[in-house]
Amino acid sequence: MPGVGLVPGMSPVSRMRFVFRVLGVRGVIVYVFCLLVHIHEPHHTPMGYISQPVAKHAKRVLARSMRLTKLEHAALVLESSGKRLYLDPGSLTTALTDTANAVAVVITHEHADHWTPEQLSRILEMNDGIPIYAPAGVALAAADFDVTVVKAGDTIEVEPFTLRFFGGKHAVIHSSIPIIDNLGVLINEQLYYAGDSFTVPEGIEVDLLAAPSGAPWMKIAEVIDYVLAVKPKRSFPTHEMLLSRAGKDLSNGRIGWATEQGGGEFLPLEPGDTLDL
Repeated sequence: MPGVGLVPGMSPVSRMRFVFRVLGVRGVIVYVFCLLVHIHEPHHTPMGYISQPVAKHAKRVLARSMRLTKLEHAALVLESSGKRLYLDPGSLTTALTDTANAVAVVITHEHADHWTPEQLSRILEMNDGIPIYAPAGVALAAADFDVTVVKAGDTIEVEPFTLRFFGGKHAVIHSSIPIIDNLGVLINEQLYYAGDSFTVPEGIEVDLLAAPSGAPWMKIAEVIDYVLAVKPKRSFPTHEMLLSRAGKDLSNGRIGWATEQGGGEFLPLEPGDTLDL
């Protein structure tokens, strides 16, 4: 099977230079890993060349790398391959400005702290026609926008992102308040964000969990139980803008403890902080 530019007999230095030009630093790391675990054609030596299956595998790995930027409250931005995905840009988040290269928006539910017409318009002004994925309740509340209704169990491909939706209902605030639609979303099988709910994505090993810190619909005991149930490898706080500094620190300590019980790591991200996945 033909390779992608490397041929038997090339020196190790030449091979590494080629991989660096094609795939960059992370490509070199993936290539070395492939060699170490012998992902290669059986009739060639491990240091021969990169076969097409290995090159495709490496590119898939690199394409799935993401950068998370935490904004205020419940808003998140995911970047991959130069494209952006916006989650829950609401009223407690600073007005969005540089929104270029967005490919989609996800809104978990209709409450104003998770979306506003102004925030959506700021995104669409620079990215005309991109899809807005949300449950039916958001489509009714945001009737002036073209909302694509999704439900639990749906999987959406909007390159370079894969979105899987879970749950269906908002957590109970009080018996006097109607329960509205709410969806959790798993992005590229890495980041899980449940919106305003404690929906556990059954059967999923969560790499990074966005854990709620404070809200009228929750108490810290519920958050602890939720994080213990999910057992993420890493977690960070979200939905925190209703809390004082002291309140944030308290919640961070409890979420951190719960994450560590499953062998995970807590990351006390603040608005504006980024994380490479």
